[in-house]
Amino acid sequence: MKPVIEGSVSSRLLDVVGKARHAVIGRPKDPSDPQVFHQISLLAFFAWVGLGSDGLSSSCYGPEETVRALGGHSELGIIVALASALTIFIISSSYHQIIELFPTGGGGYVVASKLLSPEIGMISGCALIVDYVLTISISVSSGADALFSFLPHGWLSYKVAAIVAGVLVLIVMNLRGVKESVVPLVPIFLIFIVTHLFAVLYTFASHGRDLQRVVGETTAGFQSSISQLGLLGSIVLIMKAYSMGAGTFTGIEAVSNGLPILREPRVRTARRTMWYMSISLAAMVIGLIVGYILWGVHPTPDMSKTLNALFLERMVASWSWGWGRVFLTVTLVSEALLLFIAAQTGFLDGPRVLANMALDRWIPTKFSMLSNRLVTQNGILLMGAAALVTVYASHGSVRLLVVLYAINVFITFALSQLGMVRHWWQSRASADSWRRKLAINGIGLVLTLFILISVVILKFEEGGWITIFVTGSLAFVFVLIRRHYRAAQRQLEKLNDLMQLVTDEKAPISPRTDRTGLPAYDPAGKTAVVLVNGYNGIGLHTLLNIFKLFPETFKNFVFVCVGMIDAGNFKGAGEVEKLSAHVKGETHLYVEYMTQLGYHAEGYTAVGNDVVKEVMDLTPRIFEMFPNCIVFGGQIVFKEETFITRLLHNYLTFALQRGFYHEGTPFVIVPIRV
Repeated sequence: MKPVIEGSVSSRLLDVVGKARHAVIGRPKDPSDPQVFHQISLLAFFAWVGLGSDGLSSSCYGPEETVRALGGHSELGIIVALASALTIFIISSSYHQIIELFPTGGGGYVVASKLLSPEIGMISGCALIVDYVLTISISVSSGADALFSFLPHGWLSYKVAAIVAGVLVLIVMNLRGVKESVVPLVPIFLIFIVTHLFAVLYTFASHGRDLQRVVGETTAGFQSSISQLGLLGSIVLIMKAYSMGAGTFTGIEAVSNGLPILREPRVRTARRTMWYMSISLAAMVIGLIVGYILWGVHPTPDMSKTLNALFLERMVASWSWGWGRVFLTVTLVSEALLLFIAAQTGFLDGPRVLANMALDRWIPTKFSMLSNRLVTQNGILLMGAAALVTVYASHGSVRLLVVLYAINVFITFALSQLGMVRHWWQSRASADSWRRKLAINGIGLVLTLFILISVVILKFEEGGWITIFVTGSLAFVFVLIRRHYRAAQRQLEKLNDLMQLVTDEKAPISPRTDRTGLPAYDPAGKTAVVLVNGYNGIGLHTLLNIFKLFPETFKNFVFVCVGMIDAGNFKGAGEVEKLSAHVKGETHLYVEYMTQLGYHAEGYTAVGNDVVKEVMDLTPRIFEMFPNCIVFGGQIVFKEETFITRLLHNYLTFALQRGFYHEGTPFVIVPIRV
């Protein structure tokens, strides 16, 4: 009785855990459902919320960094504002071209890998991963700073705990799904847009007659700076302010990275999202910097208040106390909350970069796998954990995180533009309007390269070297991982010699000696259920070993193959259908081969994101038709089993063995040494 009691307790415990998971994360989604892509994809508006919040949130600190860099020459801010807006549209236009060239997803990693080299693409990917971790860290930390500025000073000791809680909430939201993580953020995003747009329009309406004065002051200020600093010094000052406000441009690349989560037709949705982002961001940058000048707002020496707070306080000073206070509070709270949700860009795009790099074997392949909610769960957890470590190491200091931020994104910007310039030049004989396209990406390359060099020089000694060091270390680790995968692949390719033997009809398996005509279905005969992952050397090696271990034992052979739906092929119902057809074709080759040798053979296939579940769902039907069966699965065995091999390779065979063990079904693991 004891095993029965223990089994029932274990079953109840698993049931409770499953219900709790469903309550927090949600129920599994069916990847084979043709409607699932429509259900989880984002319209342009929701994509603007999820991917554009990073760029818009930078208006909370980007324009301020610009004004602080100008020092006593703040009247030159309008020049920098116009240059920044122009840069936003240039970079956006260049990414429009990237989206058109890579309609299934053209983030910085993919662009650099395809148009430059896999190694350069890997560097771009490393830069993006670090940048998205910092995006999460700085967004949540700066949001906490803004929120705690409203709270009593004694509560400040709980700030780091609040940051950790914020990251954990975002992790859970993203584990639930893409749309589920974006839709709840819409009210906050809209409040930010409405309040800040009103502030900018109110400023221009109330100071319309002062705009001519501002232009005159800008001209006079430029002449004054020339007399004080010289022409070269004035230009250097403007360029420094332009570079220090470069955080404003971060987030523009997010749409091209996140194309797979956009609603069909993806290119049109992506282009519309890019326009929403670029127009809103450019308007916000110009509006805030001009607003600072019109209201005479200057940074405080102790940095106790942000320029946005000072600007809004000055604006509502003449309002009746009640309305002014309400508007000020709502606007600043919306800023703080938008900074929190800006971290969403890191959670949406960071795991996507990890998945693409996993498909190319730069990092463990498990980062390309999808959870039952159809999100890259491992990537989300890694991004969240890395952000928590960063916050802990920096104690949530926004001033330190800002120094580390905005360097890596310009590495990706510059490499992407360089790849596009090379592409247009190489395809100039066949591409339409190649000169115009080359010019757009060429200008984008010059601007992003200039900003990258400037930001590295300005921030290097302040701590920017940390970002470069971490990115370089990450690249070194990724090179070692790819080297291991390549060595393992070379060993596995030797097993494919068995495929050539089969093709040459030098069968390593002897045909049945008692066959008469076509093999007949014998439900009472011993049956080998062989788990395969395609028609390859591993599957044939497993099959060959069955005959070596159990000669003349089995009359029937059933081949089970599950197509893994991962981030690489989860791009539409058509891709899933192609995968299903491919899996059926691969399984049929086994069936055809064994039939020719005189054995009854059948194939069972499925596609899904959980191989263990799909196999366990298929086998009851097989066991009903073939009650006298044994399940076989091949497992790669390395000469030295280490932590690295366990990390980089899956061991699904052992998970399947445990599942069949609990069902009382014999399961034989066939070791395949490499």
